[in-house]
Amino acid sequence: MVANGRPPRRLVIVESGTKAKKIQQYLGNDYIVEASVGHIRDLPRGAADVPAKYKGESWARLGVDVDNQFAPLYIITPEKKSKVAELKDALKSVDELLLATDHDREGEAIAWHLLETLKPKVPVRRMVFHEITESAIRAAVENLRDLDHDLVDAQETRRILDRLYGYEVSPVLWKKVMPKLSAGRVQSVATRIIVQRERERMAFVSASYWDIAAQLDAGAEASPRQFPARLVAIDGTRVATGRDFGPDGRLKSAAGSKETARPLDEAGARRLAEALQGRDLAVESVESKPYTRKPYPPFMTSTLQQEAGRKLRFSADRTMRSAQRLYENGYITYLRTDSTTLSESAIQAARSQARELYGDAYVPAQPRQYTRKVKNAQEAHEAIRPAGDTFRTPGEIAREVDGDDFRLYELIWQRTVASQMADARGTTVSVRIGGTAATGEAVTFAASGRTITFPGFLKAYVETVDDQAGGEADDAESRLPELTQGQALTAARLTPEGHSTNPPSRFTEPSLIKTLEDLGIGRPSTYASIIKTIQDRGYVWKKGQALVPSWIAFAVVGLLEHHFGRLVDYDFTAAMEDELDSIAAGTQGRTDWLSGFYFGADQGSAGSVARSGGLKKLVGVNLEEIDAREINSVPVFDDVVVRVGRYGPYLERVRDGQSQRANLPDDLPPDELTPEVAEQLFSVPQEGRSLGVDPTTGHEIVAKEGRYGPYVTEILPEPAEPETPTNGTKKKAAAKPKPRTGSLFKGMSTESVTLEEALRLLSLPRLVGTDPESGEEITAQNGRYGPYLKKGTDSRSLSDEEQLFTVTLDEALEIYKQPKQRGRRTAAATPALRELGADAATGKPMVIKDGRFGPYVTDGETNASLRKGDTVEQISDERASELLAERRARGPAPKKTPAKRTTTRKKAPAK
Repeated sequence: MVANGRPPRRLVIVESGTKAKKIQQYLGNDYIVEASVGHIRDLPRGAADVPAKYKGESWARLGVDVDNQFAPLYIITPEKKSKVAELKDALKSVDELLLATDHDREGEAIAWHLLETLKPKVPVRRMVFHEITESAIRAAVENLRDLDHDLVDAQETRRILDRLYGYEVSPVLWKKVMPKLSAGRVQSVATRIIVQRERERMAFVSASYWDIAAQLDAGAEASPRQFPARLVAIDGTRVATGRDFGPDGRLKSAAGSKETARPLDEAGARRLAEALQGRDLAVESVESKPYTRKPYPPFMTSTLQQEAGRKLRFSADRTMRSAQRLYENGYITYLRTDSTTLSESAIQAARSQARELYGDAYVPAQPRQYTRKVKNAQEAHEAIRPAGDTFRTPGEIAREVDGDDFRLYELIWQRTVASQMADARGTTVSVRIGGTAATGEAVTFAASGRTITFPGFLKAYVETVDDQAGGEADDAESRLPELTQGQALTAARLTPEGHSTNPPSRFTEPSLIKTLEDLGIGRPSTYASIIKTIQDRGYVWKKGQALVPSWIAFAVVGLLEHHFGRLVDYDFTAAMEDELDSIAAGTQGRTDWLSGFYFGADQGSAGSVARSGGLKKLVGVNLEEIDAREINSVPVFDDVVVRVGRYGPYLERVRDGQSQRANLPDDLPPDELTPEVAEQLFSVPQEGRSLGVDPTTGHEIVAKEGRYGPYVTEILPEPAEPETPTNGTKKKAAAKPKPRTGSLFKGMSTESVTLEEALRLLSLPRLVGTDPESGEEITAQNGRYGPYLKKGTDSRSLSDEEQLFTVTLDEALEIYKQPKQRGRRTAAATPALRELGADAATGKPMVIKDGRFGPYVTDGETNASLRKGDTVEQISDERASELLAERRARGPAPKKTPAKRTTTRKKAPAK
């Protein structure tokens, strides 16, 4: 089509500036490519965002008119008003608008919002692509379509549903637990999964059991000559192993089972090992089977997050940020997908590369195609793979990308190529060895081996085993010698070994993602933000790679389970996803579904929120029934409970009719709160340890444990009651004087601090002197982040705590003469607390240092504070690299803009 004798001019709108620049290169001068920079409008974030004409409406706080077909109140966010103006201006000079946002539900919704906001007078079409390469972009321009309103409805329903859920249920948490908490359709269920696992760990009782590890000798001709075996049966009865014990520490009931396991204790194991010394052993059976392992499918969103977590130690959020950069710069296909399918060209590219790198034997005769039925699958397109019809090797892009992006691309490339390679083949062997002890017992030992005769795809890629779950890698081998039935063996070594059962492992980000996906809860594209949210809200914190729930999470989950059970029920939440998907398919109306969910209706599965009267009724009926004290009390053992208070959790119990309380350390995982630990915490007196009397004031000095660490303070006498004047009116009581307090230095503890040390601490801040030039006082103070000097608003760090008491005025003035040290110059002068390995992204050595805001990790360029659960002594190289990567991704800290000073004019006197 030609407009006025020239080709039509088109405006293409994408979400990000990076995509806009890349696509502009491919389309030429007849196209203007602009970025909306994400969503341009949304529901109001708070009351201040609600337009004045709606503020009086009963539904204004929700941002959704629940009485008018659940019409959402969308506003252009303040920071996007200039962007909307730019886009409207760009529309004036074009003949057609192409909405080229991502090709998923959210992208379709962004396109609809652009259409509704810009109100273009030119034709509008939808442009979709799954990779940013020249061929893909040109193909997208040739294959335009209309906006898919079913997809828009599906996404908008989710947005409205999440708003109703959050804005109705979160206030319940504010009133009954503590302010600033939040509830969410998926985040609350994810939190419940983590809390439930911690409950199982807390209730777990470990059982001990024994067996015998043997090193058997097959003779000088065998290769290998010796091999390991383990005792598995005595007199035909299987020896008990960990799987035979329940979570209560008892042997599982054998009811309905033909097999009864025999537990072996230490004495029995040692006696039997002694009785087997020098006894003849023989091979009873040898069973050999062929072993085949098929390649792993190419990545989809959830499996990429899981494997990057296991292999690269990336958080889900870090993985998605890196994948987004790779996609926008044209290195990989679209990152949000439920599909493991590869296009024909991608299959050929992978096969060709596998053949080139490993040879014809490693490529099967027929291409592999992976299909899967995904529960609640979003409109899947293709697996995550290297972009283009031919794949660039990691070596070919090494000069263009580095750090996280290079490592993630390499992972995706390896997995894609391996998916089109031949099966791994080998042999597994199971051997049973028998003998008779000197005491007459017939014993059976077992040994197993695996050899890989042809590695196939394992030559290119091996999936990593989860740290917490354990297991054996697919390329692991254990060789046994050639054995035959009846062959005589001798025991080179017999070692009785004790074992104990372990509680179920905590969730890591990868295992939580897998669980959510298996349950059909939420969308894989949202898992990263969900995991980040539950950490940001204080529901979950990380101990190494493990996700640990806070006591606040216990209180919130307990409230939701007891009073809003359907909202956190796994099956009902998954069923809700199915219902939302029916809206995407066009088989369910959005308004009817939302009305049923909010007001109640005869729809959904049995026991659903709709059939139970709807969300509004559920919240209204339950709110007054909730006992805040009961909800915020978590029984742990005996008469000890954890109370979740407004200022944090604490322990409480009743002794001799008196309530006894103890502070709970923030970094103590719930399952590590044992009776012994609780007793130790209760032994710290709440009133503090008396150190003696200040000879100057006569006040008692005590050392206490506080939420922010140990400190010393003075006990002030109660002020006298004010005298009642003769006219009978009560005199206003004077404000109570505040006691002096001082935080303990790092080398001090409440048990060891002396009265003399305490008085020195209470003497702070110390007046050092007055600056002769400015007349300002200079004081030496002990802050939360270390010792420092203060003059007006100018603070300077001191090198050690002793300087607080010794620094002179001349020395202080000299310190203030020096330029103020910031950033790396200060960091460079700070001694390292611990040296680590090289940063995975930069290759530079990492160290832990002590900064003004606590310990932090640095590679000399980037600094990242250690988080709750991270310790200087235990933090790993992988965790340190993760913290640095997250800090880099946030970019430089925004500069603070000084508040504008406003002057109030005096009103002129009335005439």
